Amino acid sequence: MTALSVNVNKIAWLRNARFEPGVTGRPDVCDFARKLILAGVDGITVHPRPDQRHIRADDVPALEQVVRAATGIEYNIEGNPAAGERNGYPGFLALVREARPDQCTLVPDADDQLTSDHGWDLAGAETFARVRETIAELQAMGVRVSLFMDPVRGQIDRARDVGADRIELYTGPYADVVSAAGLDAAAAKASLSRYGDAARHAAEIGLGVNAGHDLDLANLRAFVAIGEIAEVSIGHALTADALEFGLAQTVRRYLKELGR
Repeated sequence: MTALSVNVNKIAWLRNARFEPGVTGRPDVCDFARKLILAGVDGITVHPRPDQRHIRADDVPALEQVVRAATGIEYNIEGNPAAGERNGYPGFLALVREARPDQCTLVPDADDQLTSDHGWDLAGAETFARVRETIAELQAMGVRVSLFMDPVRGQIDRARDVGADRIELYTGPYADVVSAAGLDAAAAKASLSRYGDAARHAAEIGLGVNAGHDLDLANLRAFVAIGEIAEVSIGHALTADALEFGLAQTVRRYLKELGR
């Protein structure tokens, strides 16, 4: 069974459009997370960036309490471990140390990126050593660690060597091909083949496999059919679909695409 973790960044982004200090704001991210859990999702994901454009530092422990109050729900915090303290942001690793999520997904994004758009390059000795040290610290706290990766065998091997528990396959390129040419196009089939090969290879060398980025109702079913996908993380598309179909109905639609 592939688990569905929902990224609530866009809910926080909408709230922040009318942010007032000391006011909870609408929509309430914690209330939204509770409704997602009641609707049947398996996890809640956040990506607290240093500019706090969506998830704010104080959302992280608040959402941790929401998740812990539920049964069988996982909390996933994703971000760049190099993001340090600044302007009210305590640093990414400080947030993770406080919340101690079930899973931490390390992403090599820059502070000013609109969204994550590439996986880790672990070929350099300095990056390899830095990521390995971070993984060891997080695992010592009981946190499962996933690395955001492109579907490249050599890099996936390095993810294993650096000590990761899982990888999260960056699915943006696959989603782009499907959007441009359709699922039946040769390019889409070739993309699925690449991801399927990467997922099988990761599983063969002992890594769990997650996936995320631009997965939606149009491309999700075909993607998880490649096999080995333990979890998908979906935020933007699911939030947009909820505006049209309603939250509970949207979650049901995504679970159906996952064969549930």
